Amino acid sequence: MNSINLNPDSLQAVIFDLDGTLVDTLGDFVAVLQGMLASMPTPYCDYVVERPAVEKMVGKGSENLIKSVLSLVEPAQTAIKSEAMYELAWESYQLHYTFINGQYSSVFDGVVAGLTQLQSHGLPMACVTNKPTAFALDLLQRKGLFDYFALVVGGDAVAHKKPDPLPLLQACERLGSSPPRTLMVGDSSNDAQAARAAGCPVLLVTYGYNHGLPVRGVDADAYTESLARIPWHA
Repeated sequence: MNSINLNPDSLQAVIFDLDGTLVDTLGDFVAVLQGMLASMPTPYCDYVVERPAVEKMVGKGSENLIKSVLSLVEPAQTAIKSEAMYELAWESYQLHYTFINGQYSSVFDGVVAGLTQLQSHGLPMACVTNKPTAFALDLLQRKGLFDYFALVVGGDAVAHKKPDPLPLLQACERLGSSPPRTLMVGDSSNDAQAARAAGCPVLLVTYGYNHGLPVRGVDADAYTESLARIPWHA
């Protein structure tokens, strides 16, 4: 592991991604998407969603995820049919996620230890995710992580989602921290690109999704196999 040229005492705040960083939610996504497709007409209702395919599509927001799955079923849809199917899929997706959220997910090993360690340093923490805010809040509460965060910024709370820097800049402003002294912790190029554009240092976990690609190929200040072992600079 590389070392971040920072230590906890030099930071003002820490921002965390959610899916793939704090909680393994692929099981939720697969179940929701399968339920969504099952409620749609043929050929969508006959399509089986595979976990590896979903892993490559997660991270850019619900809209992108739904459209990506629909394109797997019928890649040559007309624009009119595509829009009609998307509207139908969106409503079904929201309904299924409301009931399934958290049922097939689990907190990654080391997360609680890492959050507790940062909390002991008095660092305010925010969760910034492309997941809709209501789903993010519900998931954090169900998994016992909600009380660690002073702020939760969902994908529907800002004009632009990650990899745009806006969500991170808004979080820094609300936390009262400067970007160069606010660590972004994520699992993908989305998180790293947003952090670089915002001027935040970035730590990437190696166990996440990163659209199915090796995360060590992403430009970051450091990587770690566990949030319980953040590689601080001495």
